[in-house]
This record gives sequence, C-alpha cells and structure tokens, in this order.
Amino acid sequence: MIRQYELIEKIKSYDPDADEDLINRAYVFAMQAHGAQKRASGDPYFSHPVEVAYRLTDLKLDTASIVTALLHDTVEDTEVTLEDIEAQFGKEIRGLVDGVTKLSRLEGKSENSKQAENFRKLLIAMSEDLRVLLVKLADRLHNMETLKHIKNPEKRQRIAKETVDIYAALAERIGMRHLKDELQDLAFAELYPEARESIVRRMEFLRAQGAADLEKTVSIIRDKLADAGLPHAEIYGREKRPFSIWKKMETKNISFEQLSDIIAFRIVVNDIQECYQALGAIHAEWHTIPGQFKDYISTPKPNGYQSLHTAVLGPGQHRVEIQIRTRQMEELAEMGV
Repeated sequence: MIRQYELIEKIKSYDPDADEDLINRAYVFAMQAHGAQKRASGDPYFSHPVEVAYRLTDLKLDTASIVTALLHDTVEDTEVTLEDIEAQFGKEIRGLVDGVTKLSRLEGKSENSKQAENFRKLLIAMSEDLRVLLVKLADRLHNMETLKHIKNPEKRQRIAKETVDIYAALAERIGMRHLKDELQDLAFAELYPEARESIVRRMEFLRAQGAADLEKTVSIIRDKLADAGLPHAEIYGREKRPFSIWKKMETKNISFEQLSDIIAFRIVVNDIQECYQALGAIHAEWHTIPGQFKDYISTPKPNGYQSLHTAVLGPGQHRVEIQIRTRQMEELAEMGV
C-alpha cells in the first residue's frame, strides 16, 4: 500500500505549495473511517482510496482532488456524513466528495449498451466540476486492476462491459487517451481473454521480427526532417493497443494478418508551422495513400484533440501511418483536458 510520506512526496514533486497538512489529515481520517473493512482481495479497504489518490498524482492534480480521492468512499461505505466532511475539510471538498458519491450510486444502472451514451451524458451533466469525473475514472481504473479478485464471473463481466461502454468512452470524450487505453485493455482481458492473448502473442512475434525495421524507419524519417530544417523533431514508433487492434478487426471483418497499421509513427515538433513543414517533407519523400490524410489541427476533434494524420508508402513500399503534432498537442492527447 502507498504510504503517507510517498503520497506527499509525489504531490510535492509537481506542486511544492500543496497543502500537506490537509492531505495528511485526509489520509488519517479515511484510514480511521474505513477501519477494518476489507476488499475482495483481502487487502485493507483503505488501500483502494490511497491507490486512487496516487493515480491522480500522475495527472498532477491539485490538493482538493487528492483529498477527495482519499475520502471518496467514506460517505458511501462508512458512518461518515457529508456534514462531517465539510466540518473537517471545508465546502469545496464536501462538494467534490458529494459529486463522486452520487456518480457511484448510479453504477450498474445502465447495463443496456443502448443507454450507455445517455448515461455518459448524465455523468457529465452531474459533474459540475471536472475533478469529480477524474476521481471517478481513477477509481474505476483501480477497480479494474483488481477485478480478478471478484469471485462472481457474471459480476466481473458486467463491470468490464460497463467500463468499455461508459468509462473508457468517457475518458476518450475528455481527451484522456492513455487512461482510455488502460481501461479498455483491462476490460478486454476480462471480456475476451483468448482473443487478447492471441493478439498479444502475434504482436510479440512481430516485435521480435521487426525491431530493426522500426528503428530503420525512425532513422530515415529523422534524416528527412533534418534535411527539411527540423533537426529537433522527436520521432518514435507506437504500437496500437490489443483492444484497438481487435476492435478494428471486428469492425472491418479482417484478420490480424490483413492489418497494415499495427505500428504508427509520431512526429512531435515545436509549433503548428513546423507540423505542416514536417508533413510537406514526408509527402515530398513518399507517395501518399489516398483518403488517409486528416487535418485535426485546423479542425480539432470534439474533445480538443489536434494532430495531422497521414499514411504513405514508406521504405520498402510498406504502408506507414504517421501522426504529426506539437508538444502541447501531444500532452493534451495523452493526458486530456
């Protein structure tokens, strides 16, 4: 379990002015409130809110969010009331804890996938403060990481499906790609374990076979961009996640061997002008694949995502997918609003 000083150190690493006293009080308060409660894994229940709080430090969230994560289950699962929360931690924390508690009470009430979109809208509407949603998403992430300890297989399946239909989609809606990927992959392992294992094995084989080709392609792209006046550009290959690959196979009704975009390349530059400069260098070097260019910089996605997407016949006449964006766009794409 994450210790008190470890949580404080992590928060202080990005927010030196964080209210250490408030966080410490919340840590002790929640630990005492949950007392001897246990999770399905047999671990002390208090380990869960601490893990949720620690995950939020990866997003560099503020003191109020971390305190809310520590307290988020106290009103629902202990004798603590919202009045107790306000008396100890103030109105702001009370409002955030109340918001998370209300969302928790809605869980399991939208099992019909047709209702999932409406349910996501309801979650957003009920969250006057975005931090409530972020705590709820971190809560769901840790619950999915410990899902295997739930003995009832039907309950595990329901939670996994709800995670894909609602929480992963919600993470995507607010632009948190990394969190969305984690939620989808954890749910995929529960819903379709054999399909996931098959894809993972094939990807490991391709990785072993194509490591040299990947580095060669990165090196070629780097040289071409340097020739175009962009020597500082960052270039790297990114594997698609197993769930994303499976979804594409299902949607397009194709086999794994028919996929041509398991690895995409990303170019990260300083500003928007350099994005189009890099695009020009790529298109000048290789033939583009018709219909594969998308400009999400001039026309961002609804969740704020910006990037240039293109596909070309690269080295060896192999199809190469490339995304081009600024460092700020990269941060927004990975971490969300």
